[in-house]
Amino acid sequence: MSAPRHRPAHTNEALRWLISLRWLSLGGMLVVLWGAPALLHIPLPTEALTPIALALGLTNGASVLRARQAREVSGHELFGQLCIDLAAWSSFLYFTGGATNPLISLLLPLVAIGAAVLPAPHAWALALLAVVSYSLLWDNNEQLDIYDSGLAVHWHLAGMWLTFSVSAGIIVWYVVRMTAALRARDQALAEAREARLRNERIVALGNLAAGAAHELGTPLGTMAILAGELARNPGLDADTREDAQLLLEQISHCKGILGSLTLRAGSLRAEGAERLPADAWLETIFDHWRTLRPHVPLQTRLACGDPAPVLVADGTLEQAIHNLINNAADACPTGIECEAAIQAEHLEIRVLDRGPGMPAKLRAQAGLASLEGRGEGLGIGLLLAFGAVERCGGRIQFEARPGGGTLALLSLPLAALCPDLQTQNPS
Repeated sequence: MSAPRHRPAHTNEALRWLISLRWLSLGGMLVVLWGAPALLHIPLPTEALTPIALALGLTNGASVLRARQAREVSGHELFGQLCIDLAAWSSFLYFTGGATNPLISLLLPLVAIGAAVLPAPHAWALALLAVVSYSLLWDNNEQLDIYDSGLAVHWHLAGMWLTFSVSAGIIVWYVVRMTAALRARDQALAEAREARLRNERIVALGNLAAGAAHELGTPLGTMAILAGELARNPGLDADTREDAQLLLEQISHCKGILGSLTLRAGSLRAEGAERLPADAWLETIFDHWRTLRPHVPLQTRLACGDPAPVLVADGTLEQAIHNLINNAADACPTGIECEAAIQAEHLEIRVLDRGPGMPAKLRAQAGLASLEGRGEGLGIGLLLAFGAVERCGGRIQFEARPGGGTLALLSLPLAALCPDLQTQNPS
């Protein structure tokens, strides 16, 4: 079995860059064709050079139409495009002195560009063709009629300066663009890899949760029976029976959570889900959290407009908000705050605490690596929260709160939550 051939990445983008460079190359031809006779007093065979420039312009126009097609550009096609430029400049140089023309060095940027965008066999083939062209132009050319030796030296030096300037500009421009494209691709690959790892962990957690829900049902039922008997036992004091009643309520919440776990784990918003105003939806979430952790004071401030937009949010977003509040409560059990407001077509939810805060290095990280191995409530909960929020196009950020503590900002686009906006913008 033969080894797979290398295919350059982003060949369609490379073709668009080649088209831009060819327009620049064509402009250089026209400058020489029209400027050399006037500035350097050198007669040029315009009747032979004009068709070359015209053919190159028509070829580039056809390449523009090709670049607009969705079909992928192959390495052979890019090689053919660069061969067209090599042939055009070789023909142009043939009528303007061949190898004695300092503009012959413009063949070198073509080789450099080919090495950057072509597979290795094509790049070597282009370099070989450039060397062959240079060698043929050494003896096969049409010499210009320059009778003044001083003028000839001046023309040669001017051409060397122009060639150096153009070559330097082309190489720097192209290498900078290519480097930026490679960096953007590497960044996109890193983000895709991070999202894939996070999604794999979320799927694994979903499988574990389904098994845990099945296994926890029996012990929770036993605990509920025992807590109920303690709450009804007249031989216990009132405080103990009150604690047993609270324990019974918490067990009931746990059973309710396990019962809806399969509906919440990674599923999108269900069709026909209940529609609620943003403030009512958030109040429901906050009230539910208060029943789960009644010993941690939670202050809320809502400014969702009057009337507030109607939302249809899935259960994973509710769990994401719960996780953020839980992390804040773990960091500051004496009390936390939640604020919500509509800002620039986004529902922004701020969770504030007066805990020890997060180190600046961890606040700057929002990926999977920042969610691993930190302990203190910053593990699975935030992993699930990031996954749920990113699915609807939102984001989570952590900032240092003035005066101490942490501010967790959750931003959700209304277009992903409001059915009315989705109807107006079906895309």
